[in-house]
Amino acid sequence: MATSPLVTDEDAGPRVKAVFDDIRETRGTDYVNNFWRALAADPATLERTWQEVKAVMGAEVALDPLTRELLYVAVSATSGCSYCVHSHTAAARAKGMTDAQYGELLAVVGLAAKTNRLAEALQVPVDEAFLR
Repeated sequence: MATSPLVTDEDAGPRVKAVFDDIRETRGTDYVNNFWRALAADPATLERTWQEVKAVMGAEVALDPLTRELLYVAVSATSGCSYCVHSHTAAARAKGMTDAQYGELLAVVGLAAKTNRLAEALQVPVDEAFLR
């Protein structure tokens, strides 16, 4: 159960409606997911977060859209955000992620989690060569 109400299109005020319309236009869909509907309880947070998501995830930058989604899945998995894992896995699939790529991603995430914990537990000093 959400800790804040999910704002429906019917209940959306002008600021929220403007963001919902931009989400639909930017993503080329009629669907506004529950994350945005929950954020809409605070229009300022909704606007600020949507602008940042558009700037980072939608910009023409060095990382291609699929790579950005794969990174988002990896961070979401390690952060324990089930909603984000599901949302960005769906987005990655929509951007062409194959089952093989997903399997490799999960293998890397699992391996990194393990080796990170080992390095932390052992308090391994960082190699001088890595500090440059």
